[in-house]
Amino acid sequence: MNSNPLAIKRVTARAVDAPISRPVKNAFGVIASAPLVLIDVATSQGVTGRSYVFAYTKLTLKPLVQLIEDVGRELVGKTIVPHELMALMDAKFRLLGWQGLVGMAVSGLDMAFWDALGQSASQPLVTLLGGSPRPIRAYDSYGVVDPDQDKAVLRRSLERGFRGIKIKGGDGDLANDERVVRGVRDLIGPDIALMVDFNQSLDPSEAKRRIERLAPYDLHWIEEPVPAENLQGHAEVRASSPISIQSGENWWFPRGFAEAIAARASDFIMPDLMKVGGVTGWLRVAGQAEAASIPMSSHLFAEASSHMLAVTPTAHWLEFLDFAGALLAEPAQIVAGTVTARGPGLGLSWDEAAVAKYRL
Repeated sequence: MNSNPLAIKRVTARAVDAPISRPVKNAFGVIASAPLVLIDVATSQGVTGRSYVFAYTKLTLKPLVQLIEDVGRELVGKTIVPHELMALMDAKFRLLGWQGLVGMAVSGLDMAFWDALGQSASQPLVTLLGGSPRPIRAYDSYGVVDPDQDKAVLRRSLERGFRGIKIKGGDGDLANDERVVRGVRDLIGPDIALMVDFNQSLDPSEAKRRIERLAPYDLHWIEEPVPAENLQGHAEVRASSPISIQSGENWWFPRGFAEAIAARASDFIMPDLMKVGGVTGWLRVAGQAEAASIPMSSHLFAEASSHMLAVTPTAHWLEFLDFAGALLAEPAQIVAGTVTARGPGLGLSWDEAAVAKYRL
């Protein structure tokens, strides 16, 4: 281990449009590919910290790349001490605000900083954080499905050992939601956790109506039934729901989770590393979850999330939705329905031939 402090030498960002194994349809449209920004933080010691962020749409790729590189230029020469760099960026963007592209850029950089520290120490990030790599229970994450047409792929999830499956709701009326949930439950049996994600598509009244109809199918959770920022609406739905409510992928940074927990908005929480403030933000939210005895899952970023959940006291489920696998030299692996953290750092290395192929 090199005892010299790491310093930022250069930050580069590249836009890619990665293929995914199956389209993800939700109540608002279809994600047919994964627009990603790959971040590389070159350091004075020669190691390069890596991370990626999911841009949701190709429209945001160009401004994200420019923002990440512009912020990175202002950080050149700074020692990689993530908590201090987060405070520095907080001061820089306090008046502008954290949400949106700024929050994504800050979070992506934070993940790359921690990756560089892990690589410099020749340790997986989870070890650097005081934990150890261990199998984390994962669920297979789907979009809208048809229990008849998608029977083979759903059964493939069971064959890979997944003990949980998530599907999207809200693509149609209540009768269609019930048809799909009933069909999937019949297919996977009573012992597999089944989650339904409404992607913020309902108002509280309609959410309560649909939840009441779906309750007999033993759902593990209902995810984001109403708009994420409507904490009162979430709390209202939760108060009457016979099914646990899950939310958090669209709450920004630790402050957003503090407000949601205070509002009693959700039974479970699921931070997104790209919106919670990266590794630094996740650690702070994990402390909140432990204090409030709230089970905490992940959203996307299976490679990094396997490190973070291994040091999360109330670790619940890891979401497996492989957006970056086509670009990685060593994609995340499912073993008996689990994912185990790999290193050094976050265990990310780019397949440069694939990056060149899909780069925009």
